[in-house]
Amino acid sequence: MPSWQRWQAQLADHLILICGALFMVVPVWMLVAATTHLPGARPFPRLDPGTGALENYSGFLTGSAGFSGDVTVLAMFWNSFLLGAGFAALKVLLSLLAAYALIYFRVRFASAIFAVLLLTLMLPLESRFLPTYEIVAQLGLVNSRSGLILPLVASGLGTLFFRQFLLTVPDTLLESARLDGAGPLKFLKDILLPLSTPTAAALFLVLFVNGWNQYLWPVIVTTEESTYTLVRGMQFFGNSSLRGLMLAVIAMLPPALLVILFQRQVVKGLFDGSH
Repeated sequence: MPSWQRWQAQLADHLILICGALFMVVPVWMLVAATTHLPGARPFPRLDPGTGALENYSGFLTGSAGFSGDVTVLAMFWNSFLLGAGFAALKVLLSLLAAYALIYFRVRFASAIFAVLLLTLMLPLESRFLPTYEIVAQLGLVNSRSGLILPLVASGLGTLFFRQFLLTVPDTLLESARLDGAGPLKFLKDILLPLSTPTAAALFLVLFVNGWNQYLWPVIVTTEESTYTLVRGMQFFGNSSLRGLMLAVIAMLPPALLVILFQRQVVKGLFDGSH
């Protein structure tokens, strides 16, 4: 292919990528720019940034919110963080232990158990919310952070990722650990955990974003405003009001930054298992 044709092909590829990026980024920028203008300015949408960002957000984060005024945006932010971090950390830990047991222990019907775990991926998470809520209510965990996090920690997807990773670990490592007198827990702690750190970190990030964005389960299991998450608290504000736009920006910012900053590590961790 002549050089000018290659140049044209590369130019077309870059134009398509730029157009796609603008299509996704411009609406987000319009949302952020609208929240930087003082109240009374022309509302969303707008592209020009204003000078009132600090004033708007400083009062908004600590001001009373909700129908009763008993909750602040910072409190809802903390609840969202606890839900996302607890949801992700417990899922990663439980998935790693489940995969470890299936691979390294002589579990009867291990293949059948793994198949059942995979079947759970065929069912949407929302399909089990009502029976799960009944159990949570019987345990007295409604309107609690434990009730928000614990019913969601079982993860067939996480077990699948860790199982596929552990299958790539050489058997010689297990034999060497046995010769050194290492038991199952020491082998897990000293050898498998360091090896699986990239996969665990990547999976944690994906699950954190998933937990942070949960809406239906917090709606079902929380009725007290002090336990509301940011996504749950969006009902307090009009979608077109300045306060509603600021809440949307605050709810979007942490997962967006994590994905942007660690996207390369996520891809390598999930598909390579290496840095």
